[in-house]
Amino acid sequence: MTTLDLTPRPGAAPVTRRVLAHARTEAGLILRNGEQILLAIVIPLGVLVGAALFGDTLGLGLTTSAPSILGLVMWSSCLTTLAISTGFERRYNVLERMAATPLGRPGILAGKGLAIALITLGQVVVLALAALALGWRPTPTLGGLVVAVLVSVLSMGAFAGLGLAIAGSLRPEATLGVANLLYLVGMPLGILIPLDRFPGWAGTVISCLPTGALGETLRAAAVGPVPGWPILVAALWCAATLALAWKVFRWTS
Repeated sequence: MTTLDLTPRPGAAPVTRRVLAHARTEAGLILRNGEQILLAIVIPLGVLVGAALFGDTLGLGLTTSAPSILGLVMWSSCLTTLAISTGFERRYNVLERMAATPLGRPGILAGKGLAIALITLGQVVVLALAALALGWRPTPTLGGLVVAVLVSVLSMGAFAGLGLAIAGSLRPEATLGVANLLYLVGMPLGILIPLDRFPGWAGTVISCLPTGALGETLRAAAVGPVPGWPILVAALWCAATLALAWKVFRWTS
């Protein structure tokens, strides 16, 4: 005979389940926002189609533009999308209330990071398939792919740290303006335009930015070996921006 034990067992769900649930919620909220869909898919896809049609005339055909656009979606999602969504959550005290739940502040940040990572991965897959359909034919090496993944992860961390620093220290209206401005300013600085298109001194400066390191790595990985310097650049920026976010982020406005 089976005995049912209906004794209440109050308590929080395991940490992993809490973070995964929060990540699903975050991703769903972001994907329901029309502005974010525009940044996530429509603009990069438009740039990709433009590169396929007219890029060869400007010397920026699919060989160069396709990996650059993959870097663009990392830049837009991990900086602009994260900053804007976090800034308004902070404005309306969503973060303060969620921090009082068993999820806690570490769980909130982990869920946000996982949500952005999943969205970015989806963007990369969709746009890579679109580029292949348009005629992009990369020839990567195994070593190049490993370096590209490492630099991508570090760069995404750097962008996310910068986005959280902005969202956690400015008013949401200012966050909206600054995040979109940085998105537009950062696009040509190594992400969409290769370093060799800039004057010597400018190329050197841009190579020290995470945007330059990411763009050069993805373009190099698409055709073969990858230099090692972007790893150091991306790692330094990742550590610096995450430390800045930790220092200036305020959970209430």
